[in-house]
Amino acid sequence: MDKPKSQHITKHETKVSRAERETLNGHKGVTVWLTGLSASGKSTIAVLVDQLLAERGARSYVLDGDNIRHGLNRDLGFSPGDRAENIRRIGEVARLFTQAGIVNLTAFISPYREDRDRNRAIQDPGDFIEVFVDSPLEVCERRDPRGLYRLAREGKIPEFTGISAPYEPPLHPDLVLNTDRESEAESAATLVAYLEERGYLWKAAAAGHKRAAVKKRVSER
Repeated sequence: MDKPKSQHITKHETKVSRAERETLNGHKGVTVWLTGLSASGKSTIAVLVDQLLAERGARSYVLDGDNIRHGLNRDLGFSPGDRAENIRRIGEVARLFTQAGIVNLTAFISPYREDRDRNRAIQDPGDFIEVFVDSPLEVCERRDPRGLYRLAREGKIPEFTGISAPYEPPLHPDLVLNTDRESEAESAATLVAYLEERGYLWKAAAAGHKRAAVKKRVSER
């Protein structure tokens, strides 16, 4: 559905711009979309990156697949249609976080390219970083910390990605993390370095001067 079902609604703008929010935060807002098979390391990497960013004073947040299904998407299952709606909803939430100037780290299998591409399309250029957490199925299955692959092989979990449901790897990801060859801590450091190199994280001194100027402008309105 491209248009809202409700017709008599109007978008409202705030008096604090996105650029001002980013200046106050000291970094750009961005959605870092980690995709990969179950047990590839997505959630662990997201949590480690979140910690590294917090240590440097950045405002970040992890949107994790299991956590979202406990709340916002608790009404959805794992059929193709429900998977698409699951990713659509979180894509909209991620866009709001990005516009608020927050580095949001999403950790979802998100198996279908079409769904991931749609979430990139609703954001401004540069606001969506697709990270392929690449680990072969046999490695993920060997890790299997929760025994999900075993249950799927036994037919106890239907429509399980990689076993009884497909996974479509990104064709042109912005970044690939090979977690079968490097530790999750190394992958997290690689991702933070990527954000630094592409200007999403600013130098502390410059950010401090900009922040003071924005606070003054906002207080005078």
